[in-house]
Amino acid sequence: MTQFVCNPNTCEMHAMKEKLAALETRLKDCEKEIVEMKNKERTKVIFSAEAGARGAIGPFNTETTLIYERVITNLGNAYNHSTGVFTAPVSGFYYFTIFHHSGGHRGTELFLHRNSERIVMTQDHPAVHETAHNGGNAVFQQLQQGDRVYVRMGANSHVYGSNYHTTFSGFLVSQM
Repeated sequence: MTQFVCNPNTCEMHAMKEKLAALETRLKDCEKEIVEMKNKERTKVIFSAEAGARGAIGPFNTETTLIYERVITNLGNAYNHSTGVFTAPVSGFYYFTIFHHSGGHRGTELFLHRNSERIVMTQDHPAVHETAHNGGNAVFQQLQQGDRVYVRMGANSHVYGSNYHTTFSGFLVSQM
C-alpha cells in the first residue's frame, strides 16, 4: 500500500486553494445580499397637493392646467407646485387620485392627463338647488421615466381651492 506524503509546498498550496474557494463563496453571498438590499431601497415617490388657499378658482374661457399650490407631501420631489405637473422620476406603475369641491352654481370638469392624453375625469353639472359639488376619480398608470401627469380644468369650470378640498395625489406602486 502506498502512502501519500505531502510535501510542505504542495500542502500549503492546497490549503490556500481551499481558503480562496471559501473567500469566493463569501464574496458571492455578499454580492447577493447587496442586490437584495438595493431592491428593498428602490425609489420612493409619493405626493399630495391641494389647490391652495385661493377660494374659487375659475371659471376660465379655455381649458386650463390646474396648479395645486399647497404641497402636503412630496417624497421624491416629482411634483412641481409652480407648474402643477408631476414628472415620473422612474419607469413603473403609479396610482393617481383627483378630488374636487366647488359651489353648485357652475359645473366642474377636471381631466387627468398623461403627457397630452386624457386618462380619466371627474365632472359635476351645474345645479339650481345644490350648494356644493364634490367628485373624484382614481387610476393606475404605467409611466416611463420623464412622463408628465397633470390635471386640466375644463373651460367655464371652477373648483374651490381652500381647506384641502381639491387635491391631486399619486405614488409609485411598483418600479420597472
